[in-house]
Amino acid sequence: MQRVFEALASTPRRKILALLAHSELSAGEIAARFEMTKPSISQHLAVLEAAGLVVSEKRGQFVFYRQVSENLINALHGFVQEVCPVARPLKRESAVLGRKRGKAADEAGRAADEPVDIPGRGSGR
Repeated sequence: MQRVFEALASTPRRKILALLAHSELSAGEIAARFEMTKPSISQHLAVLEAAGLVVSEKRGQFVFYRQVSENLINALHGFVQEVCPVARPLKRESAVLGRKRGKAADEAGRAADEPVDIPGRGSGR
């Protein structure tokens, strides 16, 4: 998980991941979308590949990259579980509180529908 977050710490690498989220691209196609040298792009791609966020496949003279979204999702899910291990119980408590609030609002609504006695005017019915 450490390698994933180190890879995500770089804006160019996050942009590369965003590009690869939509389609597989060659290294040259990726490099064409950035104002940096091809060796710099290659370094970014190597970091992403070492983190397991992308995989490469050599076809002829070109190297194609695609995102491994499952690894990104698993890393982010694992991080959330470490940082907030009580997320599920909180969701349950929140649902219970929401039901209690809804019940209280219903009772308040019924009370608002009851007639009000206005002095000097009778019961208001």
